[in-house]
Amino acid sequence: MVGARPNFMKAAPVMRALAESGQAQQLLVHSGQHYDFNMSDVFFQELGIPAPDFNLQAGSGSHAQQTAEIMKLFEPVVLEQRPDLVLVYGDVNSTLAAALVCAKLLVPIGHVEAGLRSFDRTMPEEVNRILTDQVSDFLFTPSRDGDQNLAHEGVAPEKVHLVGNVMIDTLIRMLPKSQEHAMRDLPERFAVVTLHRPSNVDDLAWLGAMIQTLEEVSHNLQVLFPIHPRTRQRLVEAGLGNGRDNGLRLLKPLSYLEFLALESRATVVITDSGGIQEETTYLRVPCLTVRENTERPATVEAGTNVLVGRSLDRIRSEIARILAGNTKQGQVPPLWDGCAARRIAEIITTRC
Repeated sequence: MVGARPNFMKAAPVMRALAESGQAQQLLVHSGQHYDFNMSDVFFQELGIPAPDFNLQAGSGSHAQQTAEIMKLFEPVVLEQRPDLVLVYGDVNSTLAAALVCAKLLVPIGHVEAGLRSFDRTMPEEVNRILTDQVSDFLFTPSRDGDQNLAHEGVAPEKVHLVGNVMIDTLIRMLPKSQEHAMRDLPERFAVVTLHRPSNVDDLAWLGAMIQTLEEVSHNLQVLFPIHPRTRQRLVEAGLGNGRDNGLRLLKPLSYLEFLALESRATVVITDSGGIQEETTYLRVPCLTVRENTERPATVEAGTNVLVGRSLDRIRSEIARILAGNTKQGQVPPLWDGCAARRIAEIITTRC
């Protein structure tokens, strides 16, 4: 089951590894949680994911509405197909919805990217992660902190498998091809910004101040800001729909390859995304995460990630430090080696 663009990067290598094993018949279900072309369909094309066998077209809504709609639409698929295992990915509403359906129907569940914790239950994704892990039968963790979190929560150790990061599998495979999609006429140094979390973009006063800060930064460093549809809507509501400075460029949402090409060449990335924290750590690109916490502590402890919270002064000072050449030297965490999906496929084909 996939439903949003972070899922697609995780599912693609796992589906490929299972197909190469020759020991698993696969059906792909797309919940339709993301339905914008650049948020969904183009990712299937670029990543080589086959067309979904089932597209539930659940659409948007409140967390309760969306989760309930996906459950309602997914249950008949499970009852009809009777799978031996359902794989869910990450921490979006589709992940939890599918896991709950399977748990009620006694269908085994595998959770790819299990065990991650921000310890902040005001984040809807944290609730999705905790509940999905509690009902899963196979918990595939990307880093050792995931194993430790699950042990603290009483998950049986035989269910937990440290396999590495499947997002990095996709990055390694697609990085060479991404360079064909690089934007032309990029300056030698530039910043990339992504913001989409409601706790940030729904605060219009903060969002307006953030845009002003980015405009200030852009006097010394060009700022490229691919805008998520939710963020675009909030900018329009706040009367900030257009960049007001030549150094700040507001862009349409980018495809995976387009964004990877941009991210890999950036001087710094400013984000509130989880997956981008991992990608920048592998790419060894400085990352400023606009959150008070992260469910991916390996990116801070070993990688290039710095948590700056929502402090605009901290963002300015960290960018000044990076431009002065004082960048954080990161390392790639263990098992982020492009082989995580093969480890998952081996466990599934030998245990199921």
